Amino acid sequence: MEVLLDVAGLPRSTFFYHQARMLAPDPQAALKTAITSIFEKSRARYGHRRVHCELVKQGWTIAKKTVLKLMRLLRLVCKVRRKKRYNSYQGEQGVVAPNLLKREFKADAPNQKWVTDVTEFSVGDRKLYLSPVMDLFDRQIISYAIGVSPNLELTNSSLRGALAILEDGQKPLVHSDQGFQYQHTSWRKLLENAGAVQSMSRKANCYDNAVMENFFGHLKEELFHRVRFLNTDALRAALHEYIHWYNTERISTKLHGLSPVQFRAHVLSA
Repeated sequence: MEVLLDVAGLPRSTFFYHQARMLAPDPQAALKTAITSIFEKSRARYGHRRVHCELVKQGWTIAKKTVLKLMRLLRLVCKVRRKKRYNSYQGEQGVVAPNLLKREFKADAPNQKWVTDVTEFSVGDRKLYLSPVMDLFDRQIISYAIGVSPNLELTNSSLRGALAILEDGQKPLVHSDQGFQYQHTSWRKLLENAGAVQSMSRKANCYDNAVMENFFGHLKEELFHRVRFLNTDALRAALHEYIHWYNTERISTKLHGLSPVQFRAHVLSA
């Protein structure tokens, strides 16, 4: 060993110091285990910010940058979203409502402001469409419909489901893009009968409905782009499961580290 140390020009003390470090137990082993457990429980859907939020809930005192560093070390990667947006705009085929929401995406109580849209999934040569309605109070998906066509019944069905939960006196602002479904008289009639107010994004301006676009982005990043679905039935079942998980378990940094359902229960019980 002495000869090898001389050849390497390495002092004995330095060699034995690094040897001891290699043999010593990892001081961050428990933290790494906790990070891995949180990441796997989220089905690889959480980035370092949400993992950090969960760690804080568990009592850890740690910086977000440290979590990011350890996740990179552990090769726990939350993939970046791929953007592919379904566009239901087919010109002015009915009545275009003004943009009353005006990107004010916060609500003080349930059923004040809703947003909705349609997104498309391709499975082989088949397509599936999702039409959710989100309450901006807690970003909860309060109703949704899934179908093989982005037709009027798809969007009207999801709206009817949302309207069914309204209590006396609640008349939400319902915001969408200018898709043909939302210009149609049947959509406007449903809103009118419920006393709800219609709002639409400006033409070709997805930022006016950014919260719903963000939901679609997370949905495709955390579910659709991670699994190869053999058929639309399998995707339909996965969408049901994901939306339930999103509402009840998936934490949001905008909701103080709570899921939509947890946030609503916490606020309404205060």
